[in-house]
Amino acid sequence: MVMSVTGLALILFLTFHCAMNVVALISPSGYNWICEMLGANWYAVVATMGLAFLFILHFIYAFWLTWQNRKARGSERYAVTDKPKTVEWASQNMLVLGIIVILGIVLHLFNFWAKMMLPELMGTDDLQVLSNATNGIYHIKMTFSNVIYVVLYLIWLCALWFHLTHGFWSAMQTLGWNNRVWLERWRCIGNIFSTIVVGCFALVVIVFYVNSLL
Repeated sequence: MVMSVTGLALILFLTFHCAMNVVALISPSGYNWICEMLGANWYAVVATMGLAFLFILHFIYAFWLTWQNRKARGSERYAVTDKPKTVEWASQNMLVLGIIVILGIVLHLFNFWAKMMLPELMGTDDLQVLSNATNGIYHIKMTFSNVIYVVLYLIWLCALWFHLTHGFWSAMQTLGWNNRVWLERWRCIGNIFSTIVVGCFALVVIVFYVNSLL
């Protein structure tokens, strides 16, 4: 239940973050306005702390449940009555996928949060750093002009897609939507949703990389 609730809460954040990133493709000035509105304002800081709490809780329970499942059932991770065959691989490798997602988040924090919100929170005296703190477009262009970062982000997003497609319907099953009809519906909805969200993230990476080559 904890994994399901925290996972769905993190999915809601991903949806917001995805919508925010799409703005960068449509209006760079609009995206920078969003970055400035968030910044190190108290509500953004509170939301960041809440997000970190959800993530840490999700992370801890993932390892604890994996250990409990392996201890009790060996290689059988989940007691699922109707396990969709198309997500069998993701189901059996959720921990590995989760670790890749975590590494991607660390990379993302390094490339963006550490250069945007963190300098404001620390009150740096470097005027150049402060001037770039709310210039999200600048950091996107700098990050995705590097082909190594582009490849790493695309690998991360691929792992995130597999993690979401299984996690979405699995969370719904845990919350009680586990009959044959609704399990298949949630699986379909999860696949569509995950593809849209991850696709939008990947589009930002690819578009800004291509633009850097022009």
